[in-house]
Amino acid sequence: MKTRILCAALAALLAAVPALAQTNTGTTIGSFLEIEPNARVAAMGNAGVSAYDGLQGVYYNPASIGSAPGTELLFSHNAWFAGITHDYVAAAIKVASLGNAYATITSLNSGDIDVRTVGQPLGTGERFNASDLAISLGFGRQMSTRFSAGIQVNFIQETIWHSSASTMTLSLGTLYRVSENGLRVGSSLSNFGTRAAYDGRDLRFTYDNVPGQNGDNSALPGVRATDQFAVPLVFRVGAAMPFRLQDNNRLLLAADAFHPNDNSESVSAGVEYLMNDLLALRVGYQNLFLKDSEVGTTLGAGLKGQLDSFRYRVDYAWADQGRLGHSSRISVALSF
Repeated sequence: MKTRILCAALAALLAAVPALAQTNTGTTIGSFLEIEPNARVAAMGNAGVSAYDGLQGVYYNPASIGSAPGTELLFSHNAWFAGITHDYVAAAIKVASLGNAYATITSLNSGDIDVRTVGQPLGTGERFNASDLAISLGFGRQMSTRFSAGIQVNFIQETIWHSSASTMTLSLGTLYRVSENGLRVGSSLSNFGTRAAYDGRDLRFTYDNVPGQNGDNSALPGVRATDQFAVPLVFRVGAAMPFRLQDNNRLLLAADAFHPNDNSESVSAGVEYLMNDLLALRVGYQNLFLKDSEVGTTLGAGLKGQLDSFRYRVDYAWADQGRLGHSSRISVALSF
């Protein structure tokens, strides 16, 4: 009897293993939200939740804006795969003594693609494209000399030809400095919100309810309904430790842990070496421990300085993307 019970329990456990092994990979829309726009942090393996870096850190943690000294602008261009382009624009201003407000626009576009059908595999003569758009408004404040918090509201839209899905999400973040020039600890929750379904004229069609019958309406209107999909929800927690070396050189070590809703957990880490407060060299590794990962090493460099009344920073990042090759992005930041 005990043997039968043991065998039954073992069979049930083995039957459950495939279900337990399943992941949510590929189950969300708006995957463009997971493309990191900031070349500086991208070169450090995308470990940016504890980046005490003003506007340049808000993608990873809205609380980063609390350290912004004043007006800031950020422009980023990413040469993605297969001719796909990814662009990011952000601006921040100080709101009296209340804190700092900012806005960001993220755009991804596939470019024109030939429409092909089973009957016309070489193309119908029409062309379509897939595009994504995110518009965000955020606010953050330095609550004390060591602690800051931020919040961001996002409008997200994903479009394929004449059909689209849109939703609203919320991002939250906190950042704590253990000491003025010491360890920093950050956490954020990105894209918490509602699910979305596609709608548009590409999902509308006409049909004949009774084919071959005379006198009926052969052009009845119909609509294809799609499932509702979640957006990529990501919880980040991480730490960064700066070190001041000889002369005016500095070293920054950073590491983040990720818990997404559409993939397995992973860890990213990176290093930045800043020479004479002018030239920076960076290296990192992204998504360590991620199941079936196609990404890995990241490299980059940056140049910063000041011209008249504004400061500038130009950064470049290269990232290994496995079988898809590699990606390159460049960011230009200005502060006044």
